[in-house]
Amino acid sequence: MDSTWSVLVALTFGILLGAGFTVVLHMAERRGQSAARVVAPTIPDGVDQVLDVLESAGVVLDPSNNVLRASPGALAMGLVRNQMLAHAELVDLVSAVRRTGEPVALEIELPRGPFGDATMQLQVRVARLGTRFVLLLADDRTEAHRLDEVRRDFIANISHELKTPIASVSLLAEAIDQAADEPEQVRRFADRLGVESTRLAHITGEVIELSRLQARDALRRDELVQVDRVVAAAVDQNRVVAAAKGVDVAVRAKSRAEVYGDEALLVVALHNLISNAIAYSSEGGRVGVGVIVDDDAVEISIADQGIGIAPEDLDRVFERFYRVDQARSRNTGGSGLGLSIVKHTVQNHGGDVRVWSRPGRGSTFTIRLPLAERPIAREAADAAPPASEAPAPVAQDTKTRIAAVLPAAPSRGDRE
Repeated sequence: MDSTWSVLVALTFGILLGAGFTVVLHMAERRGQSAARVVAPTIPDGVDQVLDVLESAGVVLDPSNNVLRASPGALAMGLVRNQMLAHAELVDLVSAVRRTGEPVALEIELPRGPFGDATMQLQVRVARLGTRFVLLLADDRTEAHRLDEVRRDFIANISHELKTPIASVSLLAEAIDQAADEPEQVRRFADRLGVESTRLAHITGEVIELSRLQARDALRRDELVQVDRVVAAAVDQNRVVAAAKGVDVAVRAKSRAEVYGDEALLVVALHNLISNAIAYSSEGGRVGVGVIVDDDAVEISIADQGIGIAPEDLDRVFERFYRVDQARSRNTGGSGLGLSIVKHTVQNHGGDVRVWSRPGRGSTFTIRLPLAERPIAREAADAAPPASEAPAPVAQDTKTRIAAVLPAAPSRGDRE
């Protein structure tokens, strides 16, 4: 009897003890869930919808300055990298607003991309969003700042460069009038008149295109552009000319890289570089076009093994109307604006363009553009790991990368 009683007491004690632990664990779990609800960031209702319709680029930051929401415009401007603000100046503004509680509005100048010298003028407004979050809005004012300079440049360029073909057209018209009774002379002058008028139209078109590039921001369209498709389009536009000259254009472009910008403008820029390569290549030569992804950028390179460019010309090849060889460039139909258009297009996309060259060894033109930051998924924004946890990419030596992707290319005497 005593042993049975002892067993019942022990069993009852065990049941009570187990029930007690169950209650304690349940309460602890509820406390944890409650704490998680308090800690987890909650964006105020309507913020996502407002960011979708605002013309301004918008960014919402949590108390640790992690980016919770970023509009397509903010990503296109390069304001966000790895779910953090990409510029220390913006971080300082956010910190000031958190410290004082007062909204801030001012105009600042920031680099347009992670490399290169191009800048953008932004009208920035920063304010608290509730008690824990901060809202940053930015408008690109670069176009307004450039407008006066572009008008002056346009007038100067037109008056300077159009003098020669206009004078030629005038003289040829006079010659045709005086040779009215000589059909052979009339035909010869008429042919020359056609050449000069075509050149005049070409120069006018390129000056207008360059002025358009200087006057507006190519990224306002915020479209995702596939780099491989841009390369393919630019190469296809040059196939006929290359075939006529027997030049083989070898392409290695399987990067699947995407950038923000204007696809048509990027095609024009790359077309100019490839066209130059073909125009100044020897018959039966090769032009190499390669695309590689490195860190947060994509590089598009056009290489040749021609006679190269003299060191004194390297710093000036991207200037408007500058020609390394005036006579040869005019004979090939060059206006001296091709590389300037390339430069401004690339800068408008937050990138840079470089040239490597050695006399007797050849040249390589490389366009470098920032990769498009992928949109932050709303449901996964809070669960994203800190930027510091992302694996570091392995950098390669520039010469090694180019050698790996580009075939040998032919001679080119100068660039327009």
